[in-house]
Amino acid sequence: MKDKAVPDEIQEILATTKQIDQVLDKMARRISADYSGRDLLLIGILKGAFIFLADLARRLTIPHSVDFMSLSSYGATATASGEVRIIMDLRTFIRDKHVIIVEDIVDTGYTLQYLQHLLEARRPASLRSCVLLSKPDRRLVNVKIDYLGFEIPDQWVVGYGLDYADRFRTLPYIAALRPQVYAGG
Repeated sequence: MKDKAVPDEIQEILATTKQIDQVLDKMARRISADYSGRDLLLIGILKGAFIFLADLARRLTIPHSVDFMSLSSYGATATASGEVRIIMDLRTFIRDKHVIIVEDIVDTGYTLQYLQHLLEARRPASLRSCVLLSKPDRRLVNVKIDYLGFEIPDQWVVGYGLDYADRFRTLPYIAALRPQVYAGG
């Protein structure tokens, strides 16, 4: 029996709020240890990573600052084209700074690969990635993920920042949508 708070469009919950909290605690401990004694810049990729970034940043025990970028790789369709566009760039110069890209999901890998090349060219002291969700079965390009929350199957996922048609973004868990929702049926 499905909880009344779970929308009908949800097929199954893949990560509960408790599971997400446990993963974030572990990630924050690792990042805090890895960057002890160094200032850190977290770059959140909008819109999907905003909840993940906020919750992760509050758990860090080291000095850090936050900036944002917004990119698009899907356009008006649900299929990744491989073409990535910058919608909003950083306000912070990253040269000689320790930087972590905070991304909600890595699917094909195109967006993260683009970001890694773009930001590496700006000559940070270090550049790593922190990703909440990875779909390895969808990967079309090889990208390095330094801090990973969950590997998930090839399903359309929503919640905890991720959306479908600007819906479900603020669910407190990560869930798979029923295929008929995004398939138009």
